Amino acid sequence: MTIQTISPAEAKVLVAKGAALIDIRERDEYARENIAEAHLLSLSAIENGDRLGPFDPFDTVIFYCQSGMRTAQNAQKLADAVAPAKVLLIEGGLTAWKKDGQEILADKSQPLPLMRQVQIAAGTLILAGVILGFAIHPGFFLLSGFVGAGLLFAGISGFCGMARLLAIMPWNKR
Repeated sequence: MTIQTISPAEAKVLVAKGAALIDIRERDEYARENIAEAHLLSLSAIENGDRLGPFDPFDTVIFYCQSGMRTAQNAQKLADAVAPAKVLLIEGGLTAWKKDGQEILADKSQPLPLMRQVQIAAGTLILAGVILGFAIHPGFFLLSGFVGAGLLFAGISGFCGMARLLAIMPWNKR
């Protein structure tokens, strides 16, 4: 089964005609910015068995994520979550929606999404380790190696200690 992608403008027209628009990003991403007409049903919730609906075969459901990658990679899983409805994906996701000049709801008082915080923290620690390793003592290169090993472990195991640590920081408390 091939699942079609559509442009943000086409999605806007279909939503105005009654199509359901579903954001599959995580709650922290959705809280920071989203499309006003969208419902949140994160990919992790779908993987845990959550569903919206019921849908009929003549219903249209449009999914989006940040860049379109998550929706494309999980298209069949998304289709199964709203079966038997017709499924469409917004090509380029929320990024394309904004680039197309479509309106979004943004709450910049919300913290950055957790994965972006991890990227910022890891990048800062690696860069600091390299700079300090050259400028002060080669032992600081171990900091970069430690962070790199942590990222490798997180990728393999699915457990990210840095994300867990950042999640309990005061700025991430809701």
